[in-house]
Amino acid sequence: MNYLPTFPIDITPLMAFGLMLIIGAVGGYVAHRLSWLPSITGFLLVGFVCGPSGIGLLSQETIVESRIFIDIALALILYRLGLSLDIRILQRSPRLIVTSLVESFATFGLVFYILHLFGMPAPVAVLVAAITISSSPAVLLHVAHEVGAKGVVTESTKTLVALNNLISFVAFSATLPALHYSTGSDWITIILQPVYQLTGSLLLGCALAFGLHMIAVRTQQASQYKLALVIGTVIVAVGLAQQLKLSMLFAPLVIGVVIKNLERETVVSNLEFGAPFELFFIVLFVFAGAGLHLHELIEFAPVVLVLVLARSLAKMLGATTMFSLFKEPIRAGISSGMLLIPMAGLAIGLVQTSGNLFPQYAATVTAIILGAVAIFETIGPPIAAYAFRVAGESAGMNSAGMNSAGMNEDSDNTVKADVL
Repeated sequence: MNYLPTFPIDITPLMAFGLMLIIGAVGGYVAHRLSWLPSITGFLLVGFVCGPSGIGLLSQETIVESRIFIDIALALILYRLGLSLDIRILQRSPRLIVTSLVESFATFGLVFYILHLFGMPAPVAVLVAAITISSSPAVLLHVAHEVGAKGVVTESTKTLVALNNLISFVAFSATLPALHYSTGSDWITIILQPVYQLTGSLLLGCALAFGLHMIAVRTQQASQYKLALVIGTVIVAVGLAQQLKLSMLFAPLVIGVVIKNLERETVVSNLEFGAPFELFFIVLFVFAGAGLHLHELIEFAPVVLVLVLARSLAKMLGATTMFSLFKEPIRAGISSGMLLIPMAGLAIGLVQTSGNLFPQYAATVTAIILGAVAIFETIGPPIAAYAFRVAGESAGMNSAGMNSAGMNEDSDNTVKADVL
């Protein structure tokens, strides 16, 4: 009777996607009932409970087979992140670039030193340090929306977050030769693999962005198809990057950056994805939680706690110091530093990438980074809300039309962009 199903029923990738949404909704509901628990942390927790280290509803095999959905979720998030990086603002205010470079270097150096003190192997310390440069745009954008934050600090920090993630990816790519060497790879792989991946992903992202721009301009009268064009382009980028063995993270990020800076008249760069976009956040964080392993979290808990403290100090001190050197208000630097503390999307993606390239380090890097992400996403929202209050940019605090830098918020974009 081959027309009857066989038991037990396998959980297919499509079923896993649905389960992650259902599981995530439950976690989000729990977080909603507990006002001190952010929804992102709720997603991570229920993912952990239902993952291989919990009740096993999502097995390791199911997680691996469902990776394509996670790749798409990350790609869409990184595309949105790329839209935050406006080259014209950086040209008018190069101090943003300097600030981001200094703060990122401080983060990398301090995290690497801390991991070295804990006796971590150099390859693990380098990978983790490069990944921790990144910051989460999700917390910044969500909390800014919730508190109605507007002003110079809010806008400049969005650019700093985008720069953080770009620098993190470049630093991650720059460490690959040393890591390949440490694992005994041949010299061709050591030299050419990182160059091919970075350059190829850049070219792929630029080509697809130009294609998207051309089609969008020619079909802009039919605005109902914009979302399909954008999502289709991003998914094609993921598929081509996978086939060409390029970065499925960097190519979508490049598409966002190029689209933002290519458009003279806004066509798709301000496109709102709407509520359905939140589904991808849910799946991403449930997936990340399912990848956590209890014994490794316990083993690396001291490292994670010290890393969280060190990274937070590096972000805050780096931003505050540079703001002070550029004669900006001290509270603006403190606020921006606090807003850079959360870490999530890109970090999770780079963990997956490093695990694919260097499986021997996967367990350690995953435990440290995802453990840190869980903490950062728990403390991140209240810290961000407080940062907006310190900057004086929360709704009701800037009703006089003045922001933290003492500038009128009705000033034109050129003036706003010139303030760090």
